[in-house]
Amino acid sequence: MNKGLIALACGTFALGIAEFTMMGVLGDVSAGLDISVSKAGHLISAYALGVCAGAPSLLWLRGFPLRRLLLLLVSFIVLGNALAALSQGFVMLLCARFISGLPHGAYFGAAAIVAQKLVPPGKGASAVAAMIAGMTVANLLGVPAATFISNLISWRYAFAIVAVSGLLTWVLVRAWVPRLAPLPATNFKAQFRFLKDRAPWLIFLGTFFGQGSVYCWFSYVEPAMTGITGFSPASMTWVMMLAGLGMVVGNYVNGRLSDRYKAGKVAALTAASIIVILPLIFFCAQWKAASLLLMFLATAALFGIGGPLQYLIVRFAKGGEMLGGACIQIAFNVSNAIASFLGGAAIHLGFGLESPALVGIPLAVTATVILFSFTRRYNA
Repeated sequence: MNKGLIALACGTFALGIAEFTMMGVLGDVSAGLDISVSKAGHLISAYALGVCAGAPSLLWLRGFPLRRLLLLLVSFIVLGNALAALSQGFVMLLCARFISGLPHGAYFGAAAIVAQKLVPPGKGASAVAAMIAGMTVANLLGVPAATFISNLISWRYAFAIVAVSGLLTWVLVRAWVPRLAPLPATNFKAQFRFLKDRAPWLIFLGTFFGQGSVYCWFSYVEPAMTGITGFSPASMTWVMMLAGLGMVVGNYVNGRLSDRYKAGKVAALTAASIIVILPLIFFCAQWKAASLLLMFLATAALFGIGGPLQYLIVRFAKGGEMLGGACIQIAFNVSNAIASFLGGAAIHLGFGLESPALVGIPLAVTATVILFSFTRRYNA
């Protein structure tokens, strides 16, 4: 693999641990800071708010040489997580989590552009998939490892691991990503001009509904797997690693397919597969082998949608490519929050721990219609 792509993937690896490990150490943070679990949950929201707040920064940073921009964003990854590891109280940790989220969307936006510049024409989709692969590997290996170490020693080590990963990324980007000229200069207003077209909105909505459909169920996969399927809490480590493997495979396969076929059609067909997978998850929830297979397919579809759409937004956001790439991450994070709420509401109303899978079906149908409409209209 291109060394520059490896450097970019190291950055998404660090961001993946930063975003998802918080769920695994929430109880430890709550006990360590002597706060309620519900209050500790605000630390997850703080990161998501940072993602949304950091994306617009690209409006002012478009004129930066691309490698320098990446180094600046990675510096914020290191700073935010180092502060989190050293936090002396809830307020400091809350601020550190917000800072940690600031570079998330901006990094994906800039890295998607750099990835396509590092490979020959016709390989852009797989290059973006390679960049995103760092996050899938984080879910497969990084998050379980960071959670295990944090539970064994201290929750602070989770953030320290991210900070060290960020430092490694900084070194690799400096060494392996070539000097690249800034994107063509456009004024502030011109960077929003792409939003006048329908294509980017269809991409954002495809991301929102497609990935939200899976997250309605995936947000509650642990209680469903232990409470209905019958897995022990101790076995959830390898169960979640299997889910992470699904993300790796889905991202890789759809990245390669998007280079051979239309990326929009690949994403649309993946969304359509979710319409089949989710009801099967609901009806097969009591069978272990079926539940594991369906979980693997669902998480593969989750990241199988995201990669092609991250690639497409660069094509359909001329003049605002980095902003468009960052907005994909905003759509993803907002979708996760709303999907988690919808799935939780179904459980709260007494429909059972398997019911969030059914809640996701209308979202998957909506995503499928949107993405097929996109690929038919724009032949992409």
